[in-house]
Amino acid sequence: MEKYNIKLCQGDIPKYIQITRYIKKLIDSNAIEDGEKLPPIRVFSDFLGVNNDTIINAYRRLQHEGYAVQKIGSGTYAKKREINRTFKKDYSDTFKKLSGEAIKDYIDFTGENACGDFFPVTTFKNVLNEVLDRDGAGALAYQELLGYKGLRESINKYFWGNTLDSDNILIVSGAQQGIDIASKALININDNVLVEKPTYSGALSVFKGRRANIFEADIKEDGIDIMDLKNILKKNKIKCFYLMSYFQNPTGCSYSIEKKREILRLAEEYDFYIIEDDYLSELIYDPNLEYKSFKALDTHDRVIYIKSFSKIFLPGIRIGYLICPDRFKEQLQNSKLDTDIATSSLMQRALQLYIEKGFWREYINQLNIIYNERYNHMQRQLEQVLGEKVEFIKPGGGLNFYIKLKEAVKTSSIKLFYDCKEQNVLITPGVLFYKNSKDGESFFRLGFSKAEKHEIDKGLNVINNILKASDRLG
Repeated sequence: MEKYNIKLCQGDIPKYIQITRYIKKLIDSNAIEDGEKLPPIRVFSDFLGVNNDTIINAYRRLQHEGYAVQKIGSGTYAKKREINRTFKKDYSDTFKKLSGEAIKDYIDFTGENACGDFFPVTTFKNVLNEVLDRDGAGALAYQELLGYKGLRESINKYFWGNTLDSDNILIVSGAQQGIDIASKALININDNVLVEKPTYSGALSVFKGRRANIFEADIKEDGIDIMDLKNILKKNKIKCFYLMSYFQNPTGCSYSIEKKREILRLAEEYDFYIIEDDYLSELIYDPNLEYKSFKALDTHDRVIYIKSFSKIFLPGIRIGYLICPDRFKEQLQNSKLDTDIATSSLMQRALQLYIEKGFWREYINQLNIIYNERYNHMQRQLEQVLGEKVEFIKPGGGLNFYIKLKEAVKTSSIKLFYDCKEQNVLITPGVLFYKNSKDGESFFRLGFSKAEKHEIDKGLNVINNILKASDRLG
């Protein structure tokens, strides 16, 4: 009973509320384990010197807030709260309310894409005008199902060295639509899908929407844990494996060439397909990190490759592409047709000309210079400011760091989100990236795409002070 020794205060806050808050804190910090029986009402009331009704009301409130469950004839048991629609809605609503000018009052560490401030508006405007002068009203017409032929040919030429059949390239409205199209073409109800643990929350939503059985395998610094993968494959018939080959969201991990080859071999042996989301591979800062996609190594046509231009170019330009294996080409094309018929014709033509003129490569080179500097700065500051309280890997590229709170830190990523928000700092809690949210309570993601150096310094100091305060309260 020692851990239940609550110092009740006299004042405006009812005693049952004080007891409720204290027990919630014990549950959140794992001092009370999930499923642990709470003290019997009479024993607890005698221990604290309060009447039985006070404990009854506290237990009822815990049940109402999802922190306890009552078993008739047995007692009341602690319940570790799962992240639910309420928190997801809170998180989503935060950014709806802070859209536009309001976001400027916050230090935003949640960015997943390049900052629009660096977008070459004048250059792109000139490209748009050239397209309109060249193609007239034709630039606004619907394109063929696969997408604008010129763009598909430029993608093949500049990104794949003309090694593909351009008819196997399908233009889509960003990576999220690409994942959705692939899942509709491949996955039926109760099919088994494998994902990395943790993984991109948008992909989890898609697979849950298809009512698939989702299996998770831990991701290491050089890619998924191969032993985990093999154990799952031996016991289950996996239909497809969704992965992010470079700077995985949220961990920042990238796959080694050796692991890529082994996974491709296993795909052939166990007859599953790979949905490769090639995320932010343009931003490689570590010269020892070689770029070679799963698709480039794929000799058995096992990879559905998805690439978004929105993350690196500009979110408002919703364009990406998907490379179809021959076996699923018709299903993928039909899935795209069922989704939205066509992606913006004008933007496809403008992007094609932008690539053709060499502006794309110039822009990527500029971003690498800017973000390499920010990456190094944030890495140094994380080590200096938060080093005693957190652990993190050095991804060597991308736009994020994935942070793990050390065991001694007495808080959760959800509480840290709310505490940071109160001080005008926005982070992404790790609970959003796991099928079972409890697995992400000690993690959070920090992005540096929207934060300048002085904001990084200020924001990390805010986080550090919050963590210090949580230690004192713990």
